[in-house]
Amino acid sequence: MHDPTHIDQRGKNITIPFPPRRIISLVPSQTELLADLGLEQQVVGITKFCIHPPAWRKTKAIVGGTKHFDFEAIHSLQPDLIIGNKEENYKEGIEALEGRYPVWISDIVTLQDAFGMIAGVGQITGSSLAAGRLADGIRDAFAQIKKHEQLSVLYLIWKKPWMAAGSGTFIHEMLATIGLNNAAGHLPRYPELTPQQMQELKPDLIFLSSEPYPFQDKHKAELQQLCPASKILLVDGEMFSWYGSRLLKAPAYFNSLTLP
Repeated sequence: MHDPTHIDQRGKNITIPFPPRRIISLVPSQTELLADLGLEQQVVGITKFCIHPPAWRKTKAIVGGTKHFDFEAIHSLQPDLIIGNKEENYKEGIEALEGRYPVWISDIVTLQDAFGMIAGVGQITGSSLAAGRLADGIRDAFAQIKKHEQLSVLYLIWKKPWMAAGSGTFIHEMLATIGLNNAAGHLPRYPELTPQQMQELKPDLIFLSSEPYPFQDKHKAELQQLCPASKILLVDGEMFSWYGSRLLKAPAYFNSLTLP
């Protein structure tokens, strides 16, 4: 007999039918994970930011964004499981859904948290074997990472105001994993920085993330004037902040970065 009670990463008990047949994912990186666990038939709804796999944009119902749910669309899908994330989704929206549906929430800061999420999603969806194989592949990939010791990096996620990834974030953990010192690591979460503060940090590197702000080449010149001694790189934000199956590809991407 399968136990329908599961504990999510908030420590909350949730009763989930097994196996769930109508899943909604409210987080892009977890949507990609569900695809890679072979759950195409079970997933009925995703957010407008769920861009992987691309085919699902046409075949799945769109249920709003990660911070603004389309409740009508969600109710019409009659989900028997909704999968979200503490940071990426908004508390009021999640609470409203919890009144009607089983909602399993991840809470991820470290790589170990990501492994816990992958195992948990595998367990609640009946795909534990696939989840285990995926986790093993990610561990093997991370064992191949080249370290870049003694370099400091400022990882920018937003412009107007400038915002960086600080401590207590998955991005911070990924920077540490490749041996980089986070120049904003003494600040919590996602601090706003003035141009003067950025200059005072004197980072060896500045990473301009492709998301959530879509940094491009044109933004490099402005920052180079501000921090002339820093090497500025455009980086793929998915590789640093997605904590699902994209982690398989992250180590090779990290190793491909041309750093001093």
